Formats: sequence, structure tokens, C-alpha cells
Amino acid sequence: MKRVAMFLATILAAAVLLGPGPGRADDGGGMVAGAGAGVFSGGAAFGGVPLSSLDFGQAVLTAPEGSAVGAFHAVLLGVSLLGQPQRITVEGKVNSGGVAGIATFSGTATLDMGDGTPPLPGVPFSVAISADGLQLTLDATLLPTATLSAGAIAVE
Repeated sequence: MKRVAMFLATILAAAVLLGPGPGRADDGGGMVAGAGAGVFSGGAAFGGVPLSSLDFGQAVLTAPEGSAVGAFHAVLLGVSLLGQPQRITVEGKVNSGGVAGIATFSGTATLDMGDGTPPLPGVPFSVAISADGLQLTLDATLLPTATLSAGAIAVE
């Protein structure tokens, strides 16, 4: 969790530096920031790995026309076929998104399955933020909503 907090602090600093300055008019864009942990309901899996929870951090600035800048980081926690803990790491660069009732953003990520295989770059991802959690899609796999168990997500 400390790693996620440090990641979020770095991203939030970048968001402040990249965000609208005091002399600029509000452009109607939005912001999503937060870090924490979430728990998956039963049956969540990715790449054949049953998942129990995730740690995450994100800082995203969106523009009214749908473009966005920011980053998303998640570690999916699961168990390998051999019964050992497996950590799947997602390092995403956000390039589109919006804040209208709910927040959504997407981009491409580097995916490390945590099993010794080389990380896979260019994996499409998307995230939908709700009041109590987030839903992650990796490539064509829609994971169930992870219910927030620690931390916070701010959407403005």
C-alpha cells in the first residue's frame, strides 16, 4: 500500500502542475484522483488467475472533448495454479476520459502477470469509477467491480 501511496503522491503533483492555472478559465474538464484497495466479489479472474482484491492509484485530468492525461496503477492480487500468491501489475497511461455523473478513463498499459514472463506493453485498459469502487477492463476482459475497502477516490 505504501508503494501505491507514493505513486499517487507523484501523480497528484504532476496533476497540479499540468492542471489549469489560476489565470485560466475553467474549461469544463474534470479530475479523478485517489488511491486505495478494493475487494472483488467471488469469481473474478484474469489470465486464468483467480483474483481476490486489488491495490490502485490514479490521477487523471479530462478535457470536455474526451481527451485526458494521467496515469493508472493497479496490482491485482490472486493465487497461481500452484497455490502461490500472484501479483499482476498494470501500469497505464491515460489518453481519454470523461467526468459526467461517473468518471471513466482509458488508455494503454504495460501488464506484468507476475509469473516470470516478460511484461506485455500496449494492452488496452479502461476504468469506470463508481461511488464505492472501480471496474477495470483489461484488453477484452471485464472484471467485476472492486468494492473500495481502503483509501478514497475523488471525482470533480
